[in-house]
Parts: sequence; C-alpha cells; structure tokens
Amino acid sequence: MGLILIFSFNPRDLSIIDELPKGRKQVLTYVVPAKKRLNSYEFIRKHVEEGEQVYIITPLIELSETLVSAKAALVEYERLKNSIFPDLRVGLLHGRLKSKEKEEVLNAFKEHKLDILVSTSVVEVGVDVANATVMVVEGADRFGLAQLHQLRGRVGRGETQSFCLLFPTSEDSSIISRLKNLEKVFDGLKLSELDLKIRGSGEIFGKAQSGRFELKIADFSDLGLIEKTRTKAREILDKDTKLEKYPQLRVKLAEFGSGVMPD
Repeated sequence: MGLILIFSFNPRDLSIIDELPKGRKQVLTYVVPAKKRLNSYEFIRKHVEEGEQVYIITPLIELSETLVSAKAALVEYERLKNSIFPDLRVGLLHGRLKSKEKEEVLNAFKEHKLDILVSTSVVEVGVDVANATVMVVEGADRFGLAQLHQLRGRVGRGETQSFCLLFPTSEDSSIISRLKNLEKVFDGLKLSELDLKIRGSGEIFGKAQSGRFELKIADFSDLGLIEKTRTKAREILDKDTKLEKYPQLRVKLAEFGSGVMPD
C-alpha cells in the first residue's frame, strides 16, 4: 500500500467564480466544419456591418514546414485583407512586434479604427474590448480547451450576444469530440479538468507536456483525491514538521529536494 502526499508550501485559499458578471451572456460557441467556412465569413461581415468587431486567432505567426496544416497570422492577414474582406479595416497583432507596435494596434482596435484583428494567442488575457463580439479560432485543435476558453473570454464582455467559432484543421472524430466540449461547458475549471483527462498530465520530471504519467493508485485528473491528500499532507506537517514518525517519507522528500531534510 502506498501513500501520495501533495505539499503546498505557500497555501492559499481558493476562490471559484462560476457566475458571469451582471448583464453578460454566455458566448455561443460552435465547432465549424470546413464546408461552412464561407458561411462563417458572411457571418463575420454581417456583425461588422452592425458595428461590431471580430478577432481571428491563428496558432502560428508564420507558416511552418513541420505544421503544414496550421494557419499563420502573417499569411491569414494578407489573405483576409486582400481577398476576403478588402473593404474592411483589418489589423495584425503577434508576439514579434515591438511593444510600441503592439500597443498601437491594440489601441486602434479598442478605438474601433479596425473591424477585424488577426492575431496569435497574445490576446489571450488582458485585452478588454466590449464591442468585440465574434471570436474565430483557426486551427482550434492545436489549442487546449482551457486556452480556448481564455480566448473565448475576449468576447462577450458587453451586453451584446457574442459568438466563438472554432475551425479545426482536421475533422477526425476524436478532435471534433474534444472541441465540442466548448459548446456546452462554460466553466474554465471544468474545461481544465477535461483537458487533463483527455491530453494527460505529461511528465513531472521530464519534458513531455501531454500524455499519461501513471501512478500506482491514483490519477492526476482525480482532483477530489488530490485535494484530500493535500489536506492530509498539511495536517501531517502541522503536527510534525520534522516528520519523526515518517522516516521513509523524510528520505523520499530529501531525494526529491523538497526542503524537508533528515537531521
């Protein structure tokens, strides 16, 4: 029989906000198949003509030889600006721009000098434009569910009904099934849990950020058990900070460089 202890050396109370601010509506979210892409462009134009603004997110800045199916912001910007929406005001934002350039583009979008902002995930947090009502994510399957939820949070910041359109690079059933969780789940914590179950936790002491890391008697997606063990670990440390009653545990903690060392 084994014991799993999860230690928190800077314990904080956890607050969970599971309600929208007053006056806001759920962002209606749809996984869009390739055959409906042209309809989506018409949808975007309709909302722009109604005075609203649109984000179009890509996973890359420029095309990659290894990720040939992934959309790139530089290419998508030129295509949308010149071929799809030549009469609209289209801007470009990505991480390689200088700070001043980023600020200028964001200010132009906030001041409604742009109708559409083509961007990488740099807008994931800290951008608040209440007039933006449509979020389009190209290559949505290349993002985690929690990150897609963060991107979705850039719209729906006013009282107008907002929308999030997810364009996958593949219509494989497992990919579509994963993305469709966003159509019905609007709780970021639950989406993070789903992401963990689907993609795996990756390696704790290695480089892999996804995949299964098997424990003998538990699973990292079992948050209930994790919370119980964390609480138990805190109780043990509160009563016996030197772990005199747990010599084997002291040795293991020392091996992992936990800071709890044998005398």
